[in-house]
Amino acid sequence: MLGIELVSPLGTRLPVSTHLLYRSQDPLLVEFLFHDLVQGPVAWVISRELLARGMLAPTGEGDVRVWPTGTGPEALLHLLLTPPGGSAHLVAPLRALEHWLLRTYQLVPAAQEAAALDLEGHLDRFLNGRC
Repeated sequence: MLGIELVSPLGTRLPVSTHLLYRSQDPLLVEFLFHDLVQGPVAWVISRELLARGMLAPTGEGDVRVWPTGTGPEALLHLLLTPPGGSAHLVAPLRALEHWLLRTYQLVPAAQEAAALDLEGHLDRFLNGRC
C-alpha cells in the first residue's frame, strides 16, 4: 500500500487506501486500485511510461496529468484524474512511488515491453467475450 492522499478543492488532504498493481503480461500499464468504503474498489489504469515521465516533469493531457513538486524526502507526485463527471487530485510520496516503479522496470525493462506483451492472450479473451 502507498500513502496516497486526495486533495480537496480547499487543499485539505484525505488518505485514500490505494494498492498499486503491475502485471508483467501487460507491461505498458500500471493500475491504481483505490478502496472506497461506499463504492468498493475503483481501478484507474495509466501508462507506465506516463507515470515515469511525470516523476521528472509535468506530463499528460486529457484525463490523466502527472507532475512532481518539491525535492528530497518531501517531494510529491501529483496525479490529476478527470473522468467524465468529476475529477480527483491525488498526491503521493514521490520517492516511494519511484522505488515501486523501479521494481517494475527490473521485472520488465522498457526495451523488453513488446516481447512481454501477451497479445495472443488479450486477443483470445476479446474474441471470446472475456475482456
